[in-house]
Parts: sequence; C-alpha cells; structure tokens
Amino acid sequence: MRMQFHKDFPFERAVALAPYLRRLGISHLYSSPILTARAGSNHGYDVIDPTTVNPELGGEEGFRALVAALRAEGLGVVVDIVPNHMAVGGDDNVWWLDVLTYGQGSRFGHFFDIDWEPADPALHGKVLIPTLGKPYGETLRSGELKITREGRHGGLTLRYADHLFPLRPADRIEIETAGLEAYDGATEEGRARLHDLLERQNWRLAHWMVAGDEINWRRFFDVNELAGLRIADPAVFEATHQKLLDLYAEGLIDGFRVDHVDGLMDPGGYTRRLREHLDQRQPGRPGELAKQRAYLVVEKILGPGEELATDWEVDGASGYDFMDDVSALLHAPAGEEKLGAFWAEISGRPADFHAEEEIARREILDRSFSAQLDQAAHALHAVARLDYETRDTPLAAIRRALVELLAHFPAYRTYANAAEGRTEADRPIFARALEKARETILPADAPVLDQLDRWLGGETAPEDQRALRDKAIRRFQQLSAPVAAKAVEDTAFYRYGRLLSRADVGFDVATFSMDVATFHEKAAARGKAFPDAMLTTATHDHKRGEDVRARLAALSEIPDEWAAAVRRWREASAPLRSEAGPSAADEAILFQTLVGAWPHDLEPDDAEGCEAFAKRVAGWQEKALREAKLVTDWSAPNEAYEGAARDLLMGVMTGRDTDLRADVAAFAKRIGPAGAANGLIQTLLRLTLPGVPDTYQGTEFWDLSLVDPDNRRPVDYAARQSALEAGGAVLDLAPRWRDGRVKQALIATVLAERARRPDLFARGAYAPLAVEGPHADDVVAFSRELAGESVVVIALRRPLSALGAPQGLSLRANLLQNDVISSSNALDDRLMTDRLTGREFRLGAKTSLGEALVMPVAFFTG
Repeated sequence: MRMQFHKDFPFERAVALAPYLRRLGISHLYSSPILTARAGSNHGYDVIDPTTVNPELGGEEGFRALVAALRAEGLGVVVDIVPNHMAVGGDDNVWWLDVLTYGQGSRFGHFFDIDWEPADPALHGKVLIPTLGKPYGETLRSGELKITREGRHGGLTLRYADHLFPLRPADRIEIETAGLEAYDGATEEGRARLHDLLERQNWRLAHWMVAGDEINWRRFFDVNELAGLRIADPAVFEATHQKLLDLYAEGLIDGFRVDHVDGLMDPGGYTRRLREHLDQRQPGRPGELAKQRAYLVVEKILGPGEELATDWEVDGASGYDFMDDVSALLHAPAGEEKLGAFWAEISGRPADFHAEEEIARREILDRSFSAQLDQAAHALHAVARLDYETRDTPLAAIRRALVELLAHFPAYRTYANAAEGRTEADRPIFARALEKARETILPADAPVLDQLDRWLGGETAPEDQRALRDKAIRRFQQLSAPVAAKAVEDTAFYRYGRLLSRADVGFDVATFSMDVATFHEKAAARGKAFPDAMLTTATHDHKRGEDVRARLAALSEIPDEWAAAVRRWREASAPLRSEAGPSAADEAILFQTLVGAWPHDLEPDDAEGCEAFAKRVAGWQEKALREAKLVTDWSAPNEAYEGAARDLLMGVMTGRDTDLRADVAAFAKRIGPAGAANGLIQTLLRLTLPGVPDTYQGTEFWDLSLVDPDNRRPVDYAARQSALEAGGAVLDLAPRWRDGRVKQALIATVLAERARRPDLFARGAYAPLAVEGPHADDVVAFSRELAGESVVVIALRRPLSALGAPQGLSLRANLLQNDVISSSNALDDRLMTDRLTGREFRLGAKTSLGEALVMPVAFFTG
C-alpha cells in the first residue's frame, strides 16, 4: 500500500496501522520519499539533503520504529527515491548554496546539470537564478535587494523577498570593509555599487519569466525550484544514494521505486548501477517480494507500442501501463465517435487528440523549453561543423527541424548513444516521429531531418566524434521527456474533454477502448517479460480517482444520453454565466467532473455537503484551467475568467436552482452502480493478473478524489479499520455498496488468497478462458494455474445495462443464460469456491456463465 508521508502524517502515524495493513492482506508498505525534503513538503520529491532521513517525518529513529512495527506484523518496506533532481532556491540546500558561493570551483559544481559555458557569454561561469517578480533593473531600483546578515551561520548574504543568496567570500570581506550602508539600494551610488557587487557573483539574478528562454541548468520539467542532478557521475550517485543503500543493507528496506527515470541521462545505466549496488549489499531477509534480490521498479510512461527495456535489471514499471489498459477495457467502443463529435461540437477544438497534443507540444516548447531547445540545437550544430558535407547546415534550420521532430514525438524519449546508435526498440518510435515531421516541416528544412536522424542515433559515430554526438543525443533525450510530460499530461489532458476517464497519467488518450483479446495479450506479455511489475489504478499523481474514472467510463455506454444531459444543463445554467466566461468546453468538463466525483452519500438538498464538495471541485477547477493554459495559467492568472468559472460552479452547487443541481445528482446516481461495478472489476483484475498489486492509501474504500492536493487528503483509517473488523462477504455487502465496504472486502478476500498461494500468483500460468454467447465480447475470464492449484477470475464489463435491481450490483436475471465459458482440461469438473459469494461451483468444459456470475465479478479458487 502506497502511503504519503509529510509533517502531518509522519512515520509514527503509520506505526499503529501496521496490524490493519496485515489484516487487509498488504505485504509491503510502499512509502513516498523519506529523505530530507524542503520544510513543509507534502510529497517529499523536493529533497534538499539526501544524506539524512527527513526529520519532519520522524527522522531515522522514526523510520526505524516504523520498520520495526511493520516487521512485527510480517510486512516489508518499499521506498520511492528521487535521483533526477533536488530542491533549490531557498537557504536550505547546502550543496546548491555551495555552488552559488564558489561557482564552477565548488566541490558540488559537477553535481548539478549546469551548462557553465552557454551561448550567452554573460552567463559563462554563472548560474542563472530566475527568481525576481519583475525585471532586474526595476527590482534593483525598488530597493528590494538588500545585503543582510541572515545567511547560514549569520554570514553576509543577499535578501530578496523570502530568498537568500550567498555571496563570494572575497566580496564579504569587501562589504565588511566598506560597510553595509554603502550598498543601500535607496541611493543611486548605493545601487551602482550593489549592481557591481552582484555582477561579480557566481550567479545572476533575473526575472522569473526569462527562465524558459535563458536558463542554463536542467530543471525538473519547468520548475525553477528543482534542479537536475548529474546522477551518471559516480560521485553524485554515491553521495545521493549512500543513506538509502545503508538502510537497505541493514535490512530496513526491501525495494525501491525510482521516480522519473526518463529524466536521467542514461536510465538503463542508472538502474544497472543501482542493481549492482543493491546486489553487493544484499542482506538476508524474509518477504514475498525480496527473497533473493531487492524489488526494483521504475516510474516509466510507456508510449503506444513502447515496451520497457529488458536489460535495465528492473522488475518492471510502476503500473501506469496497467492503469491505462484496464481503463480502456472498461470503455465501450460505440461511444468513441459520438462522444468525440459532441466534444468537437461543444468545444470547437479537435476531436482527434493527436491534433490537440501537437498544438500543446509546440506551445510548451516555445514557452517553457526554449533554452533547452537552444542547447540541443547548439550541440547538434557543433556536430554538423565536424563534417564538410554538413558544416553549412544553419543553426536556425537545425532548431526548426528539432521543433518538428519534438512536436510529433510519440514517446517520452529514446535511449541511443553515439557508440552503439539507436536501439531496435527505438527505431520505430523515431521513424514515426520523422514521418510526421516531414509532413509539417518547411520543404527547405526537410533534408535537415535526415541529418538529425543520423546524429541522434540513426548511425554509430566515428570515435573522434562520439563525445560531441553523445552530448547532442543527451540534450535531445533529456528535452523530449519533459516536453512530453508538460505538453501532454499537464496541458493537452486538461484541454481535451471527449471523456475525462481516458485522460490520466500514462494513458494513451487516442486509444478510447480496448477489446478483451488485446487486454489478454498485453497482460500475458507483461507477465512474461516482467512478472513482478507493479500494477496500480491510483497514484499520488493521478488526475482523478480510480472510481471517478470507473464511473465516467459508463458514459461510453450512453453517449447520446450524456450529450443530451450536458445540453440541458448548459441551457439551465445560462443565467450563471457572464461575459467573462466560462467557455462551453470548460463548462462541459466541469459537468463531467461533478458527475464523476459526486459523493455517494451527497443529496442535492444538503447545503453544507454541496458547499464542501463545491470547494473541493473549485480547487480542481483552478488547477485544470491554469494547466490548460488557454485563457489563464499559473504565470498570468486571468482572475476575471477564473472568477466566472468559479461562480458558475458555486451557482450550480449552492445556488437557488435546485432543479439543476438535482438533475446533475440524479445523473450521477443513475450511473453510480455501473461505476461501482467497474471499480470492482478493475480492482479484481489488479489483484489477480500477473504482477504486484499496489493499493493507494485510502482507496480500499471508493476513490472519488480529484487531482492533487485533493487525492492527498487525510485518510479516515479508523473507519476502514472498523469496517474490516466487522467483516462480511462481498455478496452480503453489495446491497450497501455506497459505503465502500464491498470494495474493501473484495481486496481483503483476494489478498488473503494471495497470501495462501504466493507461488501461484507470483509465477502461475496465465490462461485466458474462451467465452461463447451474445455477451462474449464483454466477458474477461482467465485462470492462474501452478502445481495443481488454480484460481479463475471472471468479470463482465460495460455493466450499465447488465445490472438488475435499480441501484444494485446484481446482474439481471437470465442475462447470461445463453453464454458459456470454456475451461482448460486442468479445470474440467473441478469443484471450486467463489470467494466473493461463498458458493461452491463445479467448473466443467462448458460452464453456464449465467450460473457462474451473480455479480459483475467472480473469483473462484480450487
């Protein structure tokens, strides 16, 4: 189970939960990053000191106490680690402060991915600090830059607002001699002297808006407070991993999840090095996941058709691929065209996601990654100058060709190097990008694409050119990944509203649905290549909760009904709109969100509950509008538009038009049972397919959360503990499904069987079962078999029209009477027990599905 630790939920809070986790069936606590992060961090990815365990979480002593409590219950520990970047910009990261103090001569100067000789000669030997809220000259004249004695240990430093910047030691002596008053920005003489002083520093202050165009160090995406590390440098690796490796060697940690592996220069080289270090420090320990080696998975976004490399020495990815597959499985293909047409009609934006993605990629390259694009272009231009055949290739042409290539790149990145060229897996990815780029590039620049193909791994480089080629390849590969993340997940996903359930982290949004045969193929392939890959359906990064997506998937079954409802609601909400907004597209996305996340127990006449829900949605709405970057964004908020959008939301949820609110609530209630059934289906598949199931904190009850910080709200563990202690079979709890206990019971039931049969679930054969009959296309059925032990899983997807009594989870009588399931010879005439209902059932060569299924899910053991 994934848990998010922070100052309000430190290690100590999880100690008391260890017995509950064991009873639920959890084998390992999967922790957010534990190293020292910026004070007040609610996620832990902004590490400032990788050599210590975060004191806000309880420090190393607190972590040891947590591990002891977990070990007492037989549980292990998996820890999230952040090798790509560190938090900078404050007065708390001593490594970064040392770099600012001593520049390239700092002992940490090579730790961060800084270009000390960028194209701009004014930045040679300096670090650009894009922190100022207005241009440098205006800030200097305002007197906001002051020399103070507030630095670490009382040393002289420069203060700007809440930021402190260290001065060179020689300049501190000068200031002490001249006196602080000599650098007072209130006078012309003082400003001139202060400016001269600042120009001598190893850093250069600048307006925050110049970062995208001029920054000379790699950031995490476009975040100025997170600086990229050169983790491929052995010294950097050792310094940032020593504490974690020591804890692992002691037996306190069983495995790791590597965050944002594609941000690294050489992801495969990094994971192989990490695996080598872990193998060298392997302690003896019990545990399902780490009997011999450390469990090691990577956060990796796999593009369409992309597979995780098998030579990285990892156990698999962290589960986004499964989350995408099971989501697509739940969607009805018949809804794709109608929902796409409706979205294009109401929004005026493309029905095709790829068109939306291309627009976003071009915008993001221009606004956030112009500096990194320039660096890649300069690196390639240097390669061009090595060959008399290509030396006349203009820098500007290379830059334009790069833009076209990145605008169409179908994956996060490739993994080429100059000595070996492009991997076989990367060739089709690059080929697709080139094909699309040739359709949009200026005809005069088309030949440059062929050169980029060669230089970026299409051929191996002569030995005397490898250094420059590798630099160019590295610049490109470390640019394509953040461009994809910001343009696709953090921009296009918020602009595209065909159906929000198909737009989440790691999703192939252009693929609306997946048939059962394809789902089986992908599950079997994953099980063969990475049998211990993580399987997840909810994360700390998801755009909307797993059960929001499951409920919205039901809309694919009734596209006409949904379109009619949105038109009806837009007409009813007209008095709530103003000239300032919101747009029809943003209103349609809002109604999807309200219906998808509407709490099960919320009645439209509950004023207090409706207001509380509206405030949660308002937090999502602000983030969604700003991430979309169409009318407002984080850098320049359009307060009038945001206010109009919020007014409409509050008017719907708390206004006088109770009929509109009741209509929205009724629609949520209408698809609620189908959403719950879909939620049980994806949960059962996550727990039984080849792989290691990951349950995000609190999602053992229904997960109707929205994007962070909503999905990181405190979890009511007391309610979950009480529900588990009360017990109850899944079938018995199904009539009261709204309280979430039925989902928890499903998880506990299946995990109990996993504990009894660990080898079966870890290495048992995966065999799809054939289904015949009118509902064959909607039945997912398979067995897991090993050494005479078997389990059979059956699920009926697209349940909206299949459920019986209103608001119940039982199937309609006689629905499946003409459908049969065919089992393998190993299961013929075997007496098995459906652990969700308690019924015993004999599975023969041909078994009536109508008799086997009373709910949309069944889990047989025998």
